Amino acid sequence: MQAKRLMLAVAAAVGLTVGAGAASAQNYPWKPDRPVTIIVPWAAGGSTDQMARIVANELEGALKQKFVVVNQPGASGSIGTKNALEAKHDGYTWAAGAASDVGTYKTLGMLDTNLADWSLFLAVANVGTISANPNSPYKDFGQLLAALKASGENVSVATAGVSSAGHNLMEMIKAATPIKYRHVTYEGGNPAVIAAVAGETPVVSQLLVEMSEMIKGKKLVPLVVLNDKPVTLAGYGEIPPITKWIPGMVAPVNYFGIWVPKDAPPAVIQTMEMVWKDKISKSEAIQKYAAERSAIFSPIYGKEAYDGAMKMVRQTAWLYYDAGKAKVSPDTVGIPRK
Repeated sequence: MQAKRLMLAVAAAVGLTVGAGAASAQNYPWKPDRPVTIIVPWAAGGSTDQMARIVANELEGALKQKFVVVNQPGASGSIGTKNALEAKHDGYTWAAGAASDVGTYKTLGMLDTNLADWSLFLAVANVGTISANPNSPYKDFGQLLAALKASGENVSVATAGVSSAGHNLMEMIKAATPIKYRHVTYEGGNPAVIAAVAGETPVVSQLLVEMSEMIKGKKLVPLVVLNDKPVTLAGYGEIPPITKWIPGMVAPVNYFGIWVPKDAPPAVIQTMEMVWKDKISKSEAIQKYAAERSAIFSPIYGKEAYDGAMKMVRQTAWLYYDAGKAKVSPDTVGIPRK
């Protein structure tokens, strides 16, 4: 019950940060005549949910139509993504999340889709972070790393599930140095964070945007970020980089955004490209969100979005394949090793 109350409180707090953004009406080729659905395939309050609600608010201002965010968690995001894929490809149903997820579902045997099946519209990039409950014995990453090496099977680590950013981070560490850990999965980043806050697990591995408020409120102790330099969280201070303990371990940028099937009407894609250029690229609401939670403001689309996202997709897909967790070799589904 404590975990559930905390999760609802965080979700409500995130909702309050979404401000109403006004935009001048423009002559876009697509004028939606009914509400548009954005499916968030994770629980409320997590990184995807946070981003999608702010983006939806900005799209409403630009297109003068309601964009409804619907949470459909389950199976590491593949259920909600499948629902978006199976909906009518008319531009009225979108999916949201991390591009690395939708790009690796086929390799993991979760969903028959590739990154190239979607038109990507990205908004932010997020930083992977590991934090601990203040009552745990882990006060810095060195202590946690030593425990993972010595008896990691006894150390519970909460994540949003297989292929989530937190799971990817733990698997990257496992590939770089001999460790074990007890993987405890939840239906989203926010539930995983709340589990660590409530003491269900001593450690959580997810995204900094999902735990920033709990860190500032001293409910979590940030141990490390997946970066080659310290990351400063406003209202807290510096969080040390993982390269302090594991030199050379740096991941590509982890992009988040929304996407629609590639065969949606051309007018829909053209309109969204115009909105991304005219509105999202200048969004004060998204920039404020990124600054407050140490995300990276990254409003890109088209080929730039695909090329940028594929870097993380490639690393993630081969990480799981080399660890024996992929059901399909990435190179057989268009993901070369290099």
